[in-house]
Amino acid sequence: MPVTAGALAEVRTAGQYVPMEDFATAEAGTGHIVLMGDSIFDNGAYVGGGPAVIAQLRHALPGWKCTLLAVDGDVVAGVSRQLVSLPSDATHLVVSAGGNDALAYAPLLQERSSSVGEALAMLGTAQERFVADYRAILDRVVSAGRPLAVCTIYDTPPAEPGQRVIKAALCLFNDAITRAAFSCGAALIDLRLICSEDADYANPIEPSSQGGQKIARAISSFTQINPLPHAAQSIVITR
Repeated sequence: MPVTAGALAEVRTAGQYVPMEDFATAEAGTGHIVLMGDSIFDNGAYVGGGPAVIAQLRHALPGWKCTLLAVDGDVVAGVSRQLVSLPSDATHLVVSAGGNDALAYAPLLQERSSSVGEALAMLGTAQERFVADYRAILDRVVSAGRPLAVCTIYDTPPAEPGQRVIKAALCLFNDAITRAAFSCGAALIDLRLICSEDADYANPIEPSSQGGQKIARAISSFTQINPLPHAAQSIVITR
């Protein structure tokens, strides 16, 4: 059965967080949800024969059509190509992209600098480039005119060597994603909070079947949220 939105999300309205159970959810029905982005969704090659995210989402949303356009290895710019194949009957869009872009900037963590300020300036330049790329693609996705959710970049497994440094560096990219989502009114699925255990990861980058199940559950809650009309709000899904 689909999970209810009540325990899975909260809405920020007029600067206050209110439990989703205080708001009406969408009536039971069907729709067509489309996943775009990278291997967070296209993780079939990494689950050792277990169910991938798309299969788990179909189980969580019986009666819905679920289409996978995400491509393992794609960067943010790849979403533009994926949009070309967007089904005309799509009702909901979810994007999880940016992890591979951030990975491309990983060598910056090995650069020498004369001060913390100089190191932050280098990372800030990378963030500015990422912001430009992400906002350009998100504008294209928003122009499709469907309800939209975007995902943050999750942290590496807690036990992964260097996790503290990676987590700190990813804050720069996740800040860009969060600001972009709130600026355009998209829902935000915070994978940092959803995939918080070592077992949620098949490797330092891709989700396991356990992590995929959590991701599918969060996506399914997005389909059931019925935002208040005429209210400025940002919907944040955290589990």
